[in-house]
Amino acid sequence: MSNLKTTLAGYITYRGREGHWSFLLHRITGLGVVLFLTIHIIDIAFVYFNPDLFMKAIEIYRSTLFGIGEIFLVFCVFYHGVNGLRIAYLDLFKPQGWHVESQRRSARWTLTIALILWLPSAFWMLRNLLMHNYGLFGG
Repeated sequence: MSNLKTTLAGYITYRGREGHWSFLLHRITGLGVVLFLTIHIIDIAFVYFNPDLFMKAIEIYRSTLFGIGEIFLVFCVFYHGVNGLRIAYLDLFKPQGWHVESQRRSARWTLTIALILWLPSAFWMLRNLLMHNYGLFGG
């Protein structure tokens, strides 16, 4: 338990600027995607083993809280994917790019690209959430 405490304290107190934040965001978004996949595999298994429970799960997923969580899940997928491509590119094709200035620049570009990909989909998902759950926008 002390190792976990030391690790978490190191994550929070280290001040590595863009590289540090990129690392933390990559970890957090990866955990978000794994959590979603775990829940998704379990709830899809309900179709075969307990269809009534599956339908209850679908009703829960239509709630506003899960809709907002889904919007953040899409950000997790975009950021984790773009950052993974950045890391793979630097590891495979440009290992000399692992220096501070290059990392700062590439971390900023990674976040910018992820946000550019995410914002239109977040807008669309939020619009649909408001339309179906609250009747706004002619829903």
